[in-house]
Amino acid sequence: MSVNPNMDLTTVVDVTLTPEEKSAMDEVLSANRDRPGATMLVLTLVQEKVGYISPPMQAYIAKALGVPLSHIYGVLTFYSSFRMVPLGRHKISICLGTACYVRGGPMLIEKYQQVLGVKMGETTEDNRFTLEICRCVGACSQAPVVMIDEDILGRVSPADVSKSLRKYE
Repeated sequence: MSVNPNMDLTTVVDVTLTPEEKSAMDEVLSANRDRPGATMLVLTLVQEKVGYISPPMQAYIAKALGVPLSHIYGVLTFYSSFRMVPLGRHKISICLGTACYVRGGPMLIEKYQQVLGVKMGETTEDNRFTLEICRCVGACSQAPVVMIDEDILGRVSPADVSKSLRKYE
């Protein structure tokens, strides 16, 4: 299910959750539902277990916590650390720290978007890659830098983009 920020999330209440999602949420909720201000803790722990918080999961959590669905959605969209769709198998992070920015980071963003056919923050249709921005990976002498999973690639040029992906296909 794709996420549309304008969608009426009340329509997803009846969508079936996977047994794994439901089990993970039930475990987190049973341990934390009665804590004051449990929303952030519950959302963080569910995401740690499942990897993201889909619209059906949002509805389930809202009902369990007795809060409006709009509250859950508001928290998820306010904090950039939350994801509402699963990550791809490989996470590509393009550094836009100062050194990487001035040495061509924005050109790398354009090239990765073109090659993968997605925008920043999106995942390819085959769930292979998720494209994101990061602010600094501490390898400024190698700028511009791209991280694919835990691998740091330095001095990446737009001409290197397709080649950089081959290892992960």
